[in-house]
Amino acid sequence: MKKYLQTFASIVLSALLLASCGKSADAPAAPEKKDNAEKVLTFIQNLGFSQSSIVDNGDAYIVDNDIRFPKDMEVPEGKPSTEQKWTGNKVSAANALNIRIKVDPSMTSMMPEINSAVNQWNNIGGDIALHFSVVTGSSYDILIKDADLGATTCGRGTYPSGGKAGNLIQIHKAHIAGNSFAQRQRTITHEMGHNISFTHTNQAGGSLIPGTPATDANSLMNGGQCNSGATVLSNYDKIAARWLY
Repeated sequence: MKKYLQTFASIVLSALLLASCGKSADAPAAPEKKDNAEKVLTFIQNLGFSQSSIVDNGDAYIVDNDIRFPKDMEVPEGKPSTEQKWTGNKVSAANALNIRIKVDPSMTSMMPEINSAVNQWNNIGGDIALHFSVVTGSSYDILIKDADLGATTCGRGTYPSGGKAGNLIQIHKAHIAGNSFAQRQRTITHEMGHNISFTHTNQAGGSLIPGTPATDANSLMNGGQCNSGATVLSNYDKIAARWLY
């Protein structure tokens, strides 16, 4: 009889445990991320970009072919003020001190070009609190990777959000492979500029940075100049970087 009661108790206990596990499995799923697309689109338009220059690319809006605005980005409050230009949304002072770049295996063949681009931003000189580093661990701020961006786009950068650098740089490696070393690193340097808030110096959109002219033929941040543009940051590019950071 005692043995029978022990067996019965074990069966009841097992049933209770199974019921408990079943209840946990039915817990509600985490809420989905709120769609911020409309707010991001309005922000882009307020920066002065024409509707014809904005392309819906699924998870992001693409402007001027090579600039990404993720639809889940944090949009700053208020309308930005309105020539080196920027978005009115930059990397925070603390985060700008060490912006970590992770190189995807698809881009390791261009490590010399990446290092050259990093050195350009790190050697602006003057009173600037901006520094990039290449890291190999699992923690990073920007991932740089190869991507097929179509027949006319060499690279694509992502604007900063929430005080953090834009988290992705895409380089159309096959498209720039035939360019000179200087022009390949120029593409990477240019896209890094977008990830810290620079827009295109020679195109509409963005806010004027004090101390820079309306046009700058020597600006590395001029758009539409893959394989033909300046290969080093101009004096006004550096002035703009020092003003921002």
